[in-house]
Amino acid sequence: MAESVAVVTGGSSGIGLAAARALRDRGLRVYVLSRRPFTEKGLHHICADVSDERQCVEAVQSVLHREGDLDLLVNCAGFGISGAVEFTELAEAKKQMEVNFFGCVNMTRAVLPHMRQRGNGRIVNISSVAAPAAIPFQAYYSASKAAINAWTAALANELRPYGVSVTAVQPGDIKTGFTAAREKSIAGDEAYGGRISRSVAKMEHDEQNGMDPARAGAFIAKIAMKKHPKPVYTIGFSYKAICVLLKLLPSRLANWAIGKLYA
Repeated sequence: MAESVAVVTGGSSGIGLAAARALRDRGLRVYVLSRRPFTEKGLHHICADVSDERQCVEAVQSVLHREGDLDLLVNCAGFGISGAVEFTELAEAKKQMEVNFFGCVNMTRAVLPHMRQRGNGRIVNISSVAAPAAIPFQAYYSASKAAINAWTAALANELRPYGVSVTAVQPGDIKTGFTAAREKSIAGDEAYGGRISRSVAKMEHDEQNGMDPARAGAFIAKIAMKKHPKPVYTIGFSYKAICVLLKLLPSRLANWAIGKLYA
């Protein structure tokens, strides 16, 4: 894919930036999308909000106008909220889905006409181990990532005859600014016996002792190069083992174990 063109959403920080750098270092022309201004040598920036369908279409058209082609889309834009389902405002839950899930939808719909007509293209959606291992008090984040996994698998079958591959990558705990940016609510913590704050503190501790984002970015770039990728990949041996174990264990036992760890 030398001299190919890639678009990375959420590419100005965290895993997205690490993936953009890894792709740049592999010789791709990389455009990063984010809501805020961003500059880095070798990366081209476009301001866009992935939750806005019109902005996504305009961003993709801008890349196509400049480059004449678009080979790879990495959907990495996202954020996290935490809190008890009972006390989470519906507007906040919808915002979580609009960015994490429908942001993927908006960008993918924007690139698909071009990729399908040219008979080639690659789409990588950044999911999370929180999809198969649904995290209590981060229910909507887990739901947004589980939606990405199911949607990715279905879309891969829709697009296979047209030479367009679609895959999801599941990171585990990564040490990035994602932790500090999480929109936290401890509303109802007293009613829940302090379990909301304890659960989120446990998760944030794990994240801040997690994997170097550069390692995750390199993994994403490697998967993006695969001609026939699997529907889902997990970053890191320990997280792969966890995902396999969750499949093998009876669902009641698996969910109980997650609850003991985070609830």
